[in-house]
Amino acid sequence: TMPRKRKLLAQLSTLQSKSSFPPFDALGNLNVTPDRDSSPKSSKYFAVEKKSSSQLESDFFNQPCISLAKSFLGQILVRKLPDGRELRGRIVETEAYLGGEDEASHSKGGKQTQRNTAMFMKPGTLYVYQIYGIYFCVNVSSQGEGAAVLLRSLEPLEGLDVMRELRSASRKGPTKPLKDWQLCNGPSKLCQAFGIDKDFDQRDLTQDAAIWMVPGPELPGEQDVVATARIGVGNRGEWAQKPLRFYLRGNKFVSVVDKKLEREMAALGSSSCS
Repeated sequence: TMPRKRKLLAQLSTLQSKSSFPPFDALGNLNVTPDRDSSPKSSKYFAVEKKSSSQLESDFFNQPCISLAKSFLGQILVRKLPDGRELRGRIVETEAYLGGEDEASHSKGGKQTQRNTAMFMKPGTLYVYQIYGIYFCVNVSSQGEGAAVLLRSLEPLEGLDVMRELRSASRKGPTKPLKDWQLCNGPSKLCQAFGIDKDFDQRDLTQDAAIWMVPGPELPGEQDVVATARIGVGNRGEWAQKPLRFYLRGNKFVSVVDKKLEREMAALGSSSCS
């Protein structure tokens, strides 16, 4: 029996060496959705490394600060928690901090410190800092030395109950349940709701497994965007008044609405239509 067994093994070895098995690339054809047509498709079961094929990549973040601040409006921030649950929110309000001459920027005068290093890193890097010793704010670096965009408000889309839990955990004493519009309508609130803390500082939005962005289904037009003064920079001279805060007009999830400017925009809009 032994010679016969050896003969079979030799035949098997010959078959394998002749590459009668399909090359590895051919496994790509297995990327099909069950019970559908057999044409090659990307399937979540085979996408081991990639979180999302539609994820916003480096070229999106690599634009001037004001342009990026406007471009963020309508995009979706995604946060994957350690237990696998995902939170999603649509960006509805941002502020641009230009660095250099911008008196309200943490990098004014081009000064780089241990705290603001992320502002000088490649576009798409998160800059997380603390205010009042307790609350966090999250920014995203853009083109330009020390320039970054503050994410001010989100419209919660997915995981609202989890956001509520995370928010209430950081509030003291017995409190009323938060309404949907209260979950992420401010820079520190959105950090609480999404579980973003100092540990996220200097992370890359295009590479990180816990936080990234995907394109929003409907992006606003220029007429949908309000450009007004930033908040909390009142003692910065002319820079306190520059229209470097951008938000989606008519969106109830925005933190602070400029009613006067919105009325002016509405009046202009109706006069141009008539």
